Amino acid sequence: MQTVVKKWFRDKDSGILDNGSGPDIIVLKADLVNCQFLKVGATVEFECHSGDQRIIAKKVKLAQQFKGTKQKNEQRKPKEFRYGVMT
Repeated sequence: MQTVVKKWFRDKDSGILDNGSGPDIIVLKADLVNCQFLKVGATVEFECHSGDQRIIAKKVKLAQQFKGTKQKNEQRKPKEFRYGVMT
C-alpha cells in the first residue's frame, strides 16, 4: 500500500499515515526500513496489519519519487555566475 505521512512524533518514535476517510494508520520507528524517521508529506510504501482496534503499518519504506527522465546519479550543471544578480 502507498500513502502520505500525516504526522511524525520524534519524541515518541512513531507517527501517523493518512488513510483518507478511514481510521489513521500507526507507524513505529521499529517498522521503518532504511531510515530513522519520516518527514510530514513524504510518500511511503508499507504493509497493513490490524492490531488492538487500530491499523498498524509494517515494513515501511520511502517510495521512489523520481519523475521524468533524470537519472539518480546524473550530476547537476553548476549555475553560471552573473555579476550583480543575487540567486
